[in-house]
Amino acid sequence: QVQLVESGGGLVQAGGSLRLSCAASGIILRINDMGWYRQAPGKQRELVAAMASGGMTNYADSVKGRFTISRDNAKNTVYLQMNSLKPEDTAVYYCNVGVIGIRARDYWGQGIQVTVSS
Repeated sequence: QVQLVESGGGLVQAGGSLRLSCAASGIILRINDMGWYRQAPGKQRELVAAMASGGMTNYADSVKGRFTISRDNAKNTVYLQMNSLKPEDTAVYYCNVGVIGIRARDYWGQGIQVTVSS
C-alpha cells in the first residue's frame, strides 16, 4: 500500500505564489510518472503538469511559463511551484503518482485547495 500526502495549498492574492508538495510513502520499488491535476467547481479534472522518471515534463497551456514541476526521487516527492497565480487557477489540486510496488498502479492524493483572490 502507498500513501500520498499533499501540502502547501491555501489562499493567495492574484500575482502571488504557492508551492505544493506531494510525498509518497509505503512499499515503493520505483516511481514512474509524477504529476499534478486540478478540478475547479463544475469542471472536469484536468492535467496541470507531469514529469516522467527521466525528467521530461508536460504542462497545460494555461500554466506554461508560470508553473514548474520538479521531483526529488530520493524523497519520493513531487513539487509544483506556482507563480503569477490567477483567480482561474482556483481549484482542488491532486497529485498523481505511478508506483511500482507490490503491483504497478497509479495513486491519487487526497486533494488540496488552492484559492486565488482577485
